Amino acid sequence: MNRQINDVTRRAFLGRAGIGAAALASLLNPKLFADVDGSPHFVPTAKRVIFLHQSGAPSQIDLLDEKPELSKWHGQEIPAAIRMGQRLTTMTSDQKSLPVTASPFKFARHGESGTALSELLPHTGRIVDDLCIVRSMHTEAINHDPAITMMQTGTEQPGRPSIGSWVSYGLGSENEDLPAFVVLLSGGVPGDQPLFGRLWGSGFLPSQYQAVKFRGTGDPVLYLANPAGITADIRRRMLDSLGELNRIQSSATGDTEIDARIAQFELAYRMQDSLPRIANLAEEPEHTFELYGDDARQPGTYAANCLLARRLAEQGVRFIQLYHRGWDHHTNIVSRIKAKCRETDQASAALVQDLKQRGLLKDTLIVWAGEFGRTVFCQGDLASNDYGRDHHPRCFSIWLAGGGVRPGMTYGRTDEFSYNIAENPVHIHDLQATILRCLGIDHERLTFRHQGRDHRLTDIGGRVVSEIL
Repeated sequence: MNRQINDVTRRAFLGRAGIGAAALASLLNPKLFADVDGSPHFVPTAKRVIFLHQSGAPSQIDLLDEKPELSKWHGQEIPAAIRMGQRLTTMTSDQKSLPVTASPFKFARHGESGTALSELLPHTGRIVDDLCIVRSMHTEAINHDPAITMMQTGTEQPGRPSIGSWVSYGLGSENEDLPAFVVLLSGGVPGDQPLFGRLWGSGFLPSQYQAVKFRGTGDPVLYLANPAGITADIRRRMLDSLGELNRIQSSATGDTEIDARIAQFELAYRMQDSLPRIANLAEEPEHTFELYGDDARQPGTYAANCLLARRLAEQGVRFIQLYHRGWDHHTNIVSRIKAKCRETDQASAALVQDLKQRGLLKDTLIVWAGEFGRTVFCQGDLASNDYGRDHHPRCFSIWLAGGGVRPGMTYGRTDEFSYNIAENPVHIHDLQATILRCLGIDHERLTFRHQGRDHRLTDIGGRVVSEIL
């Protein structure tokens, strides 16, 4: 009965009809008609990206954007001329007062560039001449989920492809035995902002472009090992038979998801041999753990994930996405941001140093960023020790290293309150366009036809920030 129904479906009919076949092909496989063939549009300066996403939004005022004049305003109401009636979240909109809160942490200048960094980032201070710090980032989203979604997919609405999926779709993989796009998670306690799988999903792109998420313990990928009684030879014969059945169905229906399934099964088979070796950090020498810190010995930590990211980069993984939770400091920011920096500062700097000494930094782009910034005024009672800072999309700071980005420079400037951008604004779409440019991709040409429209990561915006390249 199913076969008879299939014989008269619209898809089956069009699939057997001249011009209908071409129309159907454009619907089922938009890549056939896209300006994408796996080759870069420009000579790339980066072969791969490691994106260190600090989920929850680190406070730029306490880490990367020194504002010494705030001590004069500490405890006073933020001037109306600075706030300009800009919207607040519901967490501070009912506060009777919005007192300016200077950073309690000291800043010092580092390196030949003389870049000012917080005392919370001593290890980052030692590599500051390898970094390009952007202090003028901004976004529209004022809450975490839409802001992280915007950073990772180019839109606040869920369901679009992630940046790693776009890169995988546009350039493919350098190593056929490993996925082009890998995600690693760390940090967080109950109550922290959640991270959803759609952040590294492929959206409307074929599903083979979604990320492979690694686990912190056990097999690096769930169900990677063969179950008891199943040998590699049995697995191979099973996949061959299943692949043949899938190819018959794909030929009959033209469904690209069937082809994606075949590709994913084959990749999983190859990963059974390659992945356990790469994920085995125990073979690293002692001096490597001294560089990354003792946390690197513990699988699933941020330090271990940074070390694993270096090993994946060495093996040609195209896009490596790290998420580290726990930066959402609405309360107790002083103690909590200290803890987050202890977890991340040494490993982030070690990753840059490690890649550099191996000759990989020049063609590996590292991005360290949250989804937005934090407010100059406090949330809660400033007189207490448990105050925090609220969400602030108007301006925040990130850093980049390697992959064709100019080292030892700072780009963009905020006002004396780190509340508004004073010079060289950089939108999320600009950052995304610049990342793609480093990979040799024109962000306006990396498109995919979906529901009658050519979609792209940067939507209808985006400017390559050539000044930092």
